[in-house]
Amino acid sequence: FIESLDELLSLTDLVMLDLKQIDSNKHKVLTGKSNEHILEFANYLAEKDITVWVRHVLIPGVTDIDEDLHRLADFIHTLPNIEKIEVLPYHELGVYKWKELGLKYPLEGVNPPTKDRVKNAEKILSIK
Repeated sequence: FIESLDELLSLTDLVMLDLKQIDSNKHKVLTGKSNEHILEFANYLAEKDITVWVRHVLIPGVTDIDEDLHRLADFIHTLPNIEKIEVLPYHELGVYKWKELGLKYPLEGVNPPTKDRVKNAEKILSIK
């Protein structure tokens, strides 16, 4: 049984870290929680020199704002352990699950991003 985060990370070669939104207030609106613990964890992984792949889901009007993407890139570029950054275009494949559960889908009416917006985000977030 693993008793600590340090012990767990000693067995870890790679962490895939979702960074949904760099702005704490927008992150809270999107997820219901602040992003402080995620950003602290990202810094902790850098201190421990654990390889990280950053994943960012690109949601039009929510996580594809250029200003936020530049701020996210600035943060990512402070971390020396980032090996890869993936931009994951939002899709509607799971919408049916919400409907089957009788729940209101929070991204109702949001369409997937255009190829141009995905390329824009990839360019902004790319590893320098």
